[in-house]
Amino acid sequence: MQNLLDFLARHFHWLVFLLLETVSGILLFSYNSYQGSTWISTANAVTGKTLELQADVEQFFSLKRLNEELSHRNIVLEQQLAIYREQLASNSQKQITDTCFLPSDSSSISAKIPAKVIANTIDRRDNLITIDRGRADGVRPDMGVISGTGLVGVVYMASEHYSIVLPVLNSRSRISCSIRGRNYFGYLTWPGGSPVEAYVEDIPRHARFQKGDWVETSGYSAIFPKGVAVGKITNIYNSRDGLSYSLKVHLSTDFACLRDVFVINDVRLPEQRQLMESARDSLEMK
Repeated sequence: MQNLLDFLARHFHWLVFLLLETVSGILLFSYNSYQGSTWISTANAVTGKTLELQADVEQFFSLKRLNEELSHRNIVLEQQLAIYREQLASNSQKQITDTCFLPSDSSSISAKIPAKVIANTIDRRDNLITIDRGRADGVRPDMGVISGTGLVGVVYMASEHYSIVLPVLNSRSRISCSIRGRNYFGYLTWPGGSPVEAYVEDIPRHARFQKGDWVETSGYSAIFPKGVAVGKITNIYNSRDGLSYSLKVHLSTDFACLRDVFVINDVRLPEQRQLMESARDSLEMK
């Protein structure tokens, strides 16, 4: 208490000055219309700027959540578009070429596990992606990974809370693909170089297609269902042996800004893998 009294005694003149300034300001703005209106206008402007800044800050920190919602909503809309496309094609018997990355037979996907990319490279020959989901979240090796725009890769390794994805941009990646609406299939490979281009090899010579056609997953593996978009054909080459075509494809997924992905959890995958292993063992024993 004595310290408070000593403080007031030392700074008494300043306190009186502030009190008088406050009283004079109140009298000035309360009993003079011009000064009062000026004060109100200035206060409103400051308040407006403060609220605007607050809204910008809140919007910035909510971008992460909004991005997740948009990615998930994009998957739902594309899935609905695939169903409508199939219905329209069956009714009109005409080929529909709208872009779509989810299969029309969406029943093959039991769950899509959302994940965040926490590490990613695109400038190496064997690039890898790290996501923030692991075995505790239901992620297992050999599960397919997609984004809001199409194919990403395959889960290579999984720990308790993290997983390594072997993306399309890896020399070891080989994913079965087909030309949309044509049913000719080959294997997607990436020889290095541009992160926006890959190649589909072993397309048969009798296949009929053209530049601009979409390439999608074939559904012939137990990893990806049919219909996951890969990209558009930009060029057509003969294979080295001249027995097939090699297609240059502009990838639909931009790996340089990849953030939100989804791991495809197909409950039938373990059964398919077990059956395939049993078949191989049986052939080896004969």
